[in-house]
Amino acid sequence: MELRAKGATVHQFEGGEPFMPTPEPIKEAMKRALDENKTKYAPSSGIPELRAALAEKLRLKNRIPAQENDCIVMNGGMQGLFGAFQSTVNPGDEVLLFSPYWTPIKDLISHCQGQSVFVPTREAREMGFRETLARYTTGRTKAIYYNTPQNPSGVVFTPDEAKAVAAFARERDLVVIADEAYEDLVYETRHFSIASLEGMFERTITSFTFSKSYAMTGWRLGYAVAPEPWMTGLKKTTLYSSNGVSTATQWAGLAALSIDSDTLRKTRMEYRLRRDLLLSGLNELGLTCENPAGAFYAFPDVSRISRNSREAADVLLDRAQVATVPGIVFGEDGESHLRFSFSTSVETIEAGLDSLRRNL
Repeated sequence: MELRAKGATVHQFEGGEPFMPTPEPIKEAMKRALDENKTKYAPSSGIPELRAALAEKLRLKNRIPAQENDCIVMNGGMQGLFGAFQSTVNPGDEVLLFSPYWTPIKDLISHCQGQSVFVPTREAREMGFRETLARYTTGRTKAIYYNTPQNPSGVVFTPDEAKAVAAFARERDLVVIADEAYEDLVYETRHFSIASLEGMFERTITSFTFSKSYAMTGWRLGYAVAPEPWMTGLKKTTLYSSNGVSTATQWAGLAALSIDSDTLRKTRMEYRLRRDLLLSGLNELGLTCENPAGAFYAFPDVSRISRNSREAADVLLDRAQVATVPGIVFGEDGESHLRFSFSTSVETIEAGLDSLRRNL
C-alpha cells in the first residue's frame, strides 16, 4: 500500500478472491428481488426456496444426504465455521487442525476457549492419516477441522484420505468440521465431501460459500449443513448474531445455484491456465512449488531467498514489487514458503514473473 501510494507499480499476488465479476444472472436476480420488494425479514435460517435448493444440490453434487431442515443460510462461509465451532467446542477442548491452515481457524477455536492441535498435512500423507492423527490425539480431543481443497497449499484430500479421517473420527467419537469453500476449484480430480461417507453425516458440520464458486465474495453468502443436535447450535449462533442473511441476497443465491456446470467448468479452466503459467515461472526461478490440486494458491518453497518467510516476502516486495503472503501466518508448517494467488489476470502473472526474473 505504501509503494502504491508513492506511485509504484505493485504486482499483487496476496489476494484471496476470484478475479472475475459476479455472473450477470445473479446480479439480475438481486435487482429483480428488489423490484419485487423482497426486502422484508426472512426466516433466520434462510428462505425456504433457497434451503430446498441447497438440500437438492448437496444430495446430487456432494452426495450428502441432506434435507431442507439440515441446511442453514449464512453470512459467508466464515459465519458457518464460527457457528460450527461455537456449537461443538467447549473450554479446554482440543481441535485437530491440518497444517498449514487458513489463519482465522485458530482464532475461531480460541474464541471458544478451545485449543488448536496442529497436525502437519505432509506428515499425515507420508505416515498415514489414522496413525498421524492418533499421535496428536488426547483425552481432550473433541473435533477435527477438515479443509479440502486447502488454503494456502492447494492440497486436495483424496477419497481414500477422507475415508481414513472418517474412520478415525468414528473410532474416537469425534466431530468433523468440514470447510469446502473451494469445492468447485479442483483441477485434476473431483471434489469429495467427507460427510457423504457412511456414518459421517451425523457427526459432520460442513461449511460452504458462494464466494469462490460464483465470484460473490462481497455478497457475504454461504451455508452450512448438519443434522441435529448441531443444527440447533448453528441456528442459535445465527439468530443471536446477524438474525439471518439479507433477504434479496438469498434470492440471488438461488439464481447462482442455476448456473450451469459448463460455465463452472470454463471458469475452472481459466484458473488452471493461470495456475500452470505461475507454477512454470516459479519453478524456473528455483522457487520450487508442488502442483496445487485445488483452490487458487501456489505455495512455493522460498528458502533459497530466506527460510524466514517474512524476510522473503519483504525481499520480493522491495526488489521486484511483488506482493505475497508470508507462509508463517499459516502456522509453523508454512514457514519458508510464500502464498501466491493466481486468481488474477494473466497479464499480472506475466508481469510479476518478469519482474522476479529481472530483480531476484
